[in-house]
Amino acid sequence: MIDEGKHNILGVRINAVDYDGAIQRVMHAAKAGEPLSVSALAVHGLMTGALDPTHKYRLNRFDLLCPDGQPVRWALGWLHGKRLPDRVYGPNLMLKLCERAAQDGTPIFLFGGSEELLGKLSESLLDNFPGLVIAGTRASLFRTASEAERQEIIDEVRASGARITFVGLGCPRQEVFAYEMRDDLGMPLLAVGAAFNFHAGLLDQAPQWMQDRGLEWFYRFTKEPRRLFHRYMVLNPMYLGMLGLQLTGLKRPEAEGERPSGRVCYG
Repeated sequence: MIDEGKHNILGVRINAVDYDGAIQRVMHAAKAGEPLSVSALAVHGLMTGALDPTHKYRLNRFDLLCPDGQPVRWALGWLHGKRLPDRVYGPNLMLKLCERAAQDGTPIFLFGGSEELLGKLSESLLDNFPGLVIAGTRASLFRTASEAERQEIIDEVRASGARITFVGLGCPRQEVFAYEMRDDLGMPLLAVGAAFNFHAGLLDQAPQWMQDRGLEWFYRFTKEPRRLFHRYMVLNPMYLGMLGLQLTGLKRPEAEGERPSGRVCYG
């Protein structure tokens, strides 16, 4: 098990952690009924914080930011000497946690996406983990929630008896949700991005050899070039340039950010 604390990459504090370390943190908090905000960041997720001081503030208050993308894992090694054996890929982390939750009888909640997506996702998870208890699901509003709707979400998740909530709202909305709702829900909140679509069978994952070589972005770009053009054709080169400045010491990125002026919650 590896869990060697947080380390600055472009001003975002990423945990040098492996799957076992992340699972232990989440399951301990779930059993103790303690809040825990978790996300797995690839380059795009990290860059949302590197380029936005307000979102950087949010991310740097997460309890656990896992290195989801290979380029993020590699940066931990280049900058801080943390040679992790593998990335902590959000979709795989979700499956490993569902497996552990099924073994331990820990109920989960699924938040985000459409009713159709949640139905297919629930069916897939129960097929793979027959002992899993899905305490509840709630589809996204696909917009900002009002204060009344926010409280409704809190009440529904709490009343369900869930001990872990998986959040699939897309980056960065899901991270905003986990930041804002951490203390209100008082349990691990995991922002898992495209994991809902992958496990529901609505989106193909890249072949393993592409994932291992940091080429998952290219596979996804070929599937949705218009939607993902800015993410991969603009942010990826920008990431490499900014990382080069940090590696050479020409820039020392600050990790403080700017505290949000108000509260926002995506439903």
